[in-house]
Amino acid sequence: MARRTGAAQAELGSAEDRLGARLGAALTERSLQSDHDIEARLRFAREQALARARQRRAAALQAAPVAASPIRVGLSTLAWPSAPKWVGRLAVVVPFIVLGMGLLAIDHGYDRAQIHATAEVDVALLADDLPVGAYRDPGFVEFLKHPQE
Repeated sequence: MARRTGAAQAELGSAEDRLGARLGAALTERSLQSDHDIEARLRFAREQALARARQRRAAALQAAPVAASPIRVGLSTLAWPSAPKWVGRLAVVVPFIVLGMGLLAIDHGYDRAQIHATAEVDVALLADDLPVGAYRDPGFVEFLKHPQE
């Protein structure tokens, strides 16, 4: 395989560019001069598709149920038109009240769990034979970490 010089490669590149430009122009010209037969077939297919779409849309509109009474959207809830205003306001306030009660219940449960855990430790300390001062000794803590058999 022979090596090409820089000038030969540049000449080859420009020849490729000219060929590409000529092919592109020919294809563009050919696409602009499309056959009358192709245009007629495309127009017929488009008209058929539009007619089918109109038929489907009309059938869907005929089969769609209609609500017995109108429903309006207000204050992020669905409300009947005859409902008083306080019902809508209550619908906004009630979720916040429920949220607050839930947070209070979680806090109460957390407090009870802490009290229960503390009571277990107290019972274990008081029921044990060792004096309370033994638990303060650092050596005893190490002894508890590594029990002897």
